[in-house]
Amino acid sequence: MKKLDLTAFFQGRELHAYEFFGAHPTENGCDFTVYAPNAQKISVIGEFNEWDNEADPMTKDAQGIWTASVKGAKPGQAYLYHIVQQGGNVINKIDPFAFEAQLRPDHDSIISDLSFDGWSDEAWMNARNKNFDAPLSIYEMNIGSWRDKNMRVEDVEGLGEQHEEGLFVHYDDIVDELIAHCKKNHFSHVEVMPLSEFPFDGSWGYQVSGFFSVTSRYGKPTDLKKFVNRLHEAGIGVIMDFVPVHFVKDDYALANFDGTPLYEYSKREDADSEWGTANFDLWKESVRSFLMSAANYWLKEYHFDGLRMDAISNAIFWKGNKMMGENKGATDFIKRMNYMLNEEYQGKIMLMAEDSTDFPNVCKSTLDGGLGFDYKWDLGWMNDTLKYLKLDPIYRKWHHNDITFSMAYFYSERFILPLSHDEVVHGKATIVDKMWGSYEDKFAQARALYTYMFGHPGKKLNFMGNELGMLREWDEQKGCDWFLRKYPMHSSFEKFFADVSGICTENDAFFYGYDPLNFQWINADDSDHNTFSFMRKGSKDVFVFILNFSTNPYTLQFGVPFQGMYTEVMNTQWQKYGGRLEDANPQVLRAFHLPLMGQPWRINVQVPALGAQIFRVTRPEE
Repeated sequence: MKKLDLTAFFQGRELHAYEFFGAHPTENGCDFTVYAPNAQKISVIGEFNEWDNEADPMTKDAQGIWTASVKGAKPGQAYLYHIVQQGGNVINKIDPFAFEAQLRPDHDSIISDLSFDGWSDEAWMNARNKNFDAPLSIYEMNIGSWRDKNMRVEDVEGLGEQHEEGLFVHYDDIVDELIAHCKKNHFSHVEVMPLSEFPFDGSWGYQVSGFFSVTSRYGKPTDLKKFVNRLHEAGIGVIMDFVPVHFVKDDYALANFDGTPLYEYSKREDADSEWGTANFDLWKESVRSFLMSAANYWLKEYHFDGLRMDAISNAIFWKGNKMMGENKGATDFIKRMNYMLNEEYQGKIMLMAEDSTDFPNVCKSTLDGGLGFDYKWDLGWMNDTLKYLKLDPIYRKWHHNDITFSMAYFYSERFILPLSHDEVVHGKATIVDKMWGSYEDKFAQARALYTYMFGHPGKKLNFMGNELGMLREWDEQKGCDWFLRKYPMHSSFEKFFADVSGICTENDAFFYGYDPLNFQWINADDSDHNTFSFMRKGSKDVFVFILNFSTNPYTLQFGVPFQGMYTEVMNTQWQKYGGRLEDANPQVLRAFHLPLMGQPWRINVQVPALGAQIFRVTRPEE
């Protein structure tokens, strides 16, 4: 057990509190430490003492820290804290710093040894960075429902039987297939939905009970470390969802821990969240150290390459409501956490904010007054784009700005364009099914959407199943519909997804997404045709994107920056992608020297209905 600088803990500046608090195996037993300043009495109960609340009493110091050394206690054994709270109520609580817990509906903490000698990812860890000027295409996934327990991804027959009682897919069941799948689709990183312990499957891990406990659904802590190590060896980064805003109200967990609101706000109206959980009091220094240590725990002990921070809007503003004003204690906490984590890892980890507000400087350095995140989800882009594509094309001309507006604010933050799990559940329909029109029209527009998404500046995030063109909403109790690969429209869509993501992750024209010189509109104002055109500029090649969200094909001219031959490298209406155009003869267009749209040259393009095209030209030598 490491000696903790208690001054730092009570100042809210501790990143390593889990090395002191919690259960730490020793040569002869286990040391237990818990912070509960208002408790009258605490004892450790567990399998090692037959749950006898008199066998192993804890000793309290002047700062409210309780300790006990229990001989014979060993890793794998369950335990709880038996607490006589302030006011005399007697209750059994889990360890806030436990590294492992029982599978729901049980919840006891489990003694766990964090030591692991299987890391072989030193080269990856030394080379990793924030990917500001490198490809960042994120595959968001729920471990337990990526595929069914009793099938393989390549098995296109049936759905399998995943969620029999207690039957979940485990890390080692899927890691080989996951690596191959990410490579095929050019995903640079996997983002896993929360893996900290949670009681209710339907919360997907966002209603947490154990902030240091690896959920027992998918394997042991060492299994998760092996999983991350394997992905790193394959050159794939791993990001985890982290929930620093709220926690479950279950009696056995953090709520009213020592008989007082130790972790939550004292005022009921502040403590109650919109999700039926309790909001952390982010003004309290001990809570700040708790959460900062939890964030660091996943980065240090499991080698995660970054954290996506959930529900940051609800931290920035009271209840997430701008009209209620900034929660200054919460924003101060965020600044401190982000600053200290960046100092700890010397800029090698990524910190991402799920934030739908217009709060300024989310991605600005804390030294310059910002919140210190590296990236922010662009939920405005997502909402505007999907709203536009739900419309009948007849009405789209009056909503043209829904597509162009994102570039008006894009350079204010470092944005990630997300099509996440939140967009494919609860009756919202999947991405493909949100599109207007017939079955064929939906897929045609989805292909155009993804071409626009990958061409748009900013990093990319897609939820599992998006690459298949799934039509069934995500359900945490079922795996992805891999059987769709036997249907031509879906297999063609997956082929398209891999190709367009490959173009946009393998060329440096798409790397420097936050440099205003890297992107340029060609024509952002063609509302009469429902077309949009822009270019992305690399060191060698320039890529011209033409999007047509009309049901009419056109022959149109577009301004281009250079002379030379413009070769069509992607057309979403080619037959191999499920369209109707011959793909054996892509358009190769010679630019002619007549200015158009502010450009010195122009090309004449056959533009397909409900389609998108990418043309490539090599920059002429100066």
